[in-house]
Amino acid sequence: MTENLVLNPFVRPSSYPSVQEEKINKISVESRVRKDPYIGLKKGYLFMYNLVQFLGFSWIFVNMTVRLFILGQDSFYDTFHTTADMMYFCQMMAVLEVVNPLLGLVKTGFFPAMIQVAGRNVILFVVFGCLDEMQNKAVVFFVFYLWSSIEIFRYPFYMLACIGTDWKLLTWLRYSLWIPLYPLGVVAEAVAVIQSLPIFDETRLFSVPLPSALGHSLSFSYTLQLYLVLMFLGLFINFRHLYKQRQRRYRSRKRKIH
Repeated sequence: MTENLVLNPFVRPSSYPSVQEEKINKISVESRVRKDPYIGLKKGYLFMYNLVQFLGFSWIFVNMTVRLFILGQDSFYDTFHTTADMMYFCQMMAVLEVVNPLLGLVKTGFFPAMIQVAGRNVILFVVFGCLDEMQNKAVVFFVFYLWSSIEIFRYPFYMLACIGTDWKLLTWLRYSLWIPLYPLGVVAEAVAVIQSLPIFDETRLFSVPLPSALGHSLSFSYTLQLYLVLMFLGLFINFRHLYKQRQRRYRSRKRKIH
C-alpha cells in the first residue's frame, strides 16, 4: 500500500522517499528491541527499597547528630542503645543488595556488595550485638556515624536514578564522599574488632571445643584476627571498585560534553 505524502513546496520531491525510508528503518529497529514488561515493577521496587534505606539511615544520622550537640561526648557511650534497632533493620534490609545483582535487577557487582554487607553485619551482629561490654564504647558512635554519613547520599542517588533524575551535587557527593569516609569506616571497624578480642578471650563466647590433648577450646578471637586481615583486603577490593565506578561516571560525562 502506498502512503500518501503531503508535498511541501519548499522541499524537493526527491527527498521524500529518503525521509520515509528513515522513518521505516527507525520503526523496524525499535520493534526489534525487546522491552522488559516488568521494567516498571522493577524500578518501583528499587525506588521503594532505596527510599526506605534512606529514611532509616537519615533517622540514625539525625538522631546521633542532635544527641551530639545536646550531650556532647556523653552521647558516644549510649549510641548503641538509642540507634541499634534501626541499624539492625537497615542492615538486614541491606542483604537485598547482595540478592539484587543475582536477580539482574541492578548492574552492581555481586562480590563488592557481599564484602560490604557481610563485613558490616559481622561488626553489628557479632562484635556489638553479642557483647554487652562493647555496646557502651565510644567506637560504636564512630562506626554508626561513618556508615550513615555515606548512606544518606548513596541511597537518594540510586532512588533518583530509578526515575531518570540526575542532581549534579548529589552525584558528586555520592562519587566523592566515600573517598575519605570509607577508609575511615574500615579503620573504626578494625578498632572495634581489636577492642573485642580480649572480651571474647575472657567470655569464651563462640569458642570451639578441642580435644583435651590440644587444650580446652579455641578462642573466637583467632577468627577475628584473621577477619582483620580480610577486612583490609576487602577495603582494597571495594576501594578499587568504587574508584573505577567514579572514573566511568565522569569519563562518560566528559564524552557527552564534547
